[in-house]
Amino acid sequence: MEMTFVGIDVSKNVLDVHVSPQDIAFQVERDEAGLARLIARLKPLAPHLVAMEATGGFETVVAAAVAAEGLPVAVVNPAQVRHFAHAMGKRAKNDTIDAAMIAGFAEATKAQAKPLPDADSRALSELMARRRQLTEMLVAEKARSARATAKRLHQSLKRIIAALQDELQKLDADIDTTVRGSPLWRVREELMTSVPGVGPTTARTLLADLPELGSLSRKQIAALAGLAPWTRRSGQWKGRSMIGGGRSSVRRAIFMAALVASRYNPLLKAFRDKLVAAGKPKLVAIIALARKLLTILNAIVRDQKPWQTA
Repeated sequence: MEMTFVGIDVSKNVLDVHVSPQDIAFQVERDEAGLARLIARLKPLAPHLVAMEATGGFETVVAAAVAAEGLPVAVVNPAQVRHFAHAMGKRAKNDTIDAAMIAGFAEATKAQAKPLPDADSRALSELMARRRQLTEMLVAEKARSARATAKRLHQSLKRIIAALQDELQKLDADIDTTVRGSPLWRVREELMTSVPGVGPTTARTLLADLPELGSLSRKQIAALAGLAPWTRRSGQWKGRSMIGGGRSSVRRAIFMAALVASRYNPLLKAFRDKLVAAGKPKLVAIIALARKLLTILNAIVRDQKPWQTA
């Protein structure tokens, strides 16, 4: 029996839908009535998978509505879908074509349905995302303040910096309340922060954006974070190994934790120093340390055992 794949291109107001291999295309509004019509049309088809791209949050309510009806859902990487479209010779881009490409990508790559994060996980993820935004704004405003020469401009920047710091402090309190309100998160945070170099911000980023931690293999968890190395090859030629893809927020958090661990965690510092002594560039050594740190955290959460120095 031929399997049915559904691709949905999500925008702020409209959903463009493509059903493959039946080659059915239709459009509904991204509101309650539109979602009801979408479900009514998809359920009789019994699709093997309903796929949609991550679109900055617009896809969340759509994925939740589809999953609530028992239909398998996957939220896929937009960059991978675009690469697939290029490989298929589809240079044109519009919402109808995008929906067809998403369906084709899901079918070609055998994408798997994944459980959606619960409401608490989504809320924590949104809080951590907002914290990153405030931190980036603070860094930018402080840099402007350092360059400012006019007194009135300096005073304006000073007020904005104070307001951002106050908001960041309040947000940290909200995040702390959220984490402390969950016994599971509280235990996992304590396990992760038992590793010298891993602070609450790193631990909470992993709680929010890497809920699979502790349930996957070391290779799988590294791939999700974009820390699994891959090498460009062609015949006898071999290029440099690189990292990329994955969840950028997780990769940034682990990289910063690795920088701290390379100074204050004796065992991981020795690991980094050994790589540098062997001729590895310092950045390569830190990336390797970040990958090792993530696999350590994965094992710690999996085994429910805190960091041990011996």
